[in-house]
Amino acid sequence: MMGDSSEDYGNYTYDYDLEYGDLEDLKTEHRQEETIHMISVFIYIISFVLGLIGNGTVIWVTAFKSKKTVNSVWLLNLAMADFVFVLFLPFYIDYILRDFHWSFGVTMCKLNSFVSVMNMFASVLFLTVLSIDRYVSLVHLNWSRRHRTVERAWVTCGCIWVIAAALSFPALIFRDTLRLHDKVICFNNFHTQDGHTAAMRHIIIVAIRTTVGFLLPFTAICVTGILLSIKVNRSGGLVRLSSFSKTVTAVILAFFLCWAPFHTFSLMELSIHSSVYLHNILKAGFPLVTSLGFCNSCINPLLYMLLGKKVRHILKRACLDITKSSLRELSQSVSATEMESVPPHYQESLSEEPVESSAL
Repeated sequence: MMGDSSEDYGNYTYDYDLEYGDLEDLKTEHRQEETIHMISVFIYIISFVLGLIGNGTVIWVTAFKSKKTVNSVWLLNLAMADFVFVLFLPFYIDYILRDFHWSFGVTMCKLNSFVSVMNMFASVLFLTVLSIDRYVSLVHLNWSRRHRTVERAWVTCGCIWVIAAALSFPALIFRDTLRLHDKVICFNNFHTQDGHTAAMRHIIIVAIRTTVGFLLPFTAICVTGILLSIKVNRSGGLVRLSSFSKTVTAVILAFFLCWAPFHTFSLMELSIHSSVYLHNILKAGFPLVTSLGFCNSCINPLLYMLLGKKVRHILKRACLDITKSSLRELSQSVSATEMESVPPHYQESLSEEPVESSAL
C-alpha cells in the first residue's frame, strides 16, 4: 500500500515523446532529482540513527524503568512500532543510493513494504487512541477510574496491531520485483493485463490508506482536542493539562505535519497519466515527502524526552546510576592495578591488620 508510492516514483515505465530541444531540460531535471534524492538519503540516515537510539531508550524506560500505567502502555507500543520500522530503513537507503535498484529479492521487497505500511497505520491508530484516552481521562473521571485499566489498554493495543497488519496485508500480495533494463525494481504488481482493473485496485488502496491512515484519525483527534479545549476553558482552571497531555499534543502535531505531504502526493499520483509535468513532479518529490513521513519515527522519542518530565527524570537517574557504577568499577580497577605493582612482601604487610599505637 504505502510502498506503491514510497518507492514507485522511480518505477513508472510510461514513455513520453520528447520534442527537440528538451535534452538540456532533461539533464537539468535529472540533476535536480539527484539533489532531492541525496537530501532524502540524508534524512533517512538521521532518522535511522536517532530512531534506533531514541525509540530504544523509550522502550527501555517504559518497559523496565517506569511503573506500568495506561499511558506507558500507549507509549511503549508506539515506540515499538517506530523501532521495528527504523530497522528496515537501510533497505530504503540502499535502494536510493543504487539509483532505485532492488538487490534484496522479492521476499524482502514484500516484507519491507509491509512493515512500512503497518508502522504508518499502527502509529496513527495509537495516536488516535492516545488522544481519545486523554480526553476521557480528563473529562470523564468517574468512568475512567472504573474502566481505564492496564489490562484493557493491552487488549486495545493487540487489536490495533491486528488491524494495522490486516490493512497492510495487500503489500504482501501485490509487491513484486521486475528486471527493467539493467535494474531490478520493487513495485506494485496488480497481476492483471486490464489497465482499468489495475487502476481501480490502485485507487482503492490509496483511498483506504488516506482515509484510515489520515483523514479519519485526523478528524477524531481534532474533535477530541477541541472538546478538551472547551472543557479546560469552561472549568476555570479545574481541569489542567498534564505534562503527558502536552507531550501527546506535540506528538500528534508532528505526525500530521510529517505525513500530510505524503498523502497529498499519493492522491496526486492517481492522476499521474494526465501529464508529463505531474509525472516529473511525483518522480522527483516522492523520495523527499516519503523521507519526511519516515522521519516521524525518530521525532516521537525526542518529543518524549524533551517534554515528558517523568521520562526525563528516569533518564537522568539512569545516567547518574551508570556514571556512579562506571566510576566505582574504574576505581576498583585502578586499585587492583596498583596492588599488582607492589612487591609481594609489601602486599602481605599491607594486608595485615594495623596495630594501634599506644598513646604516650
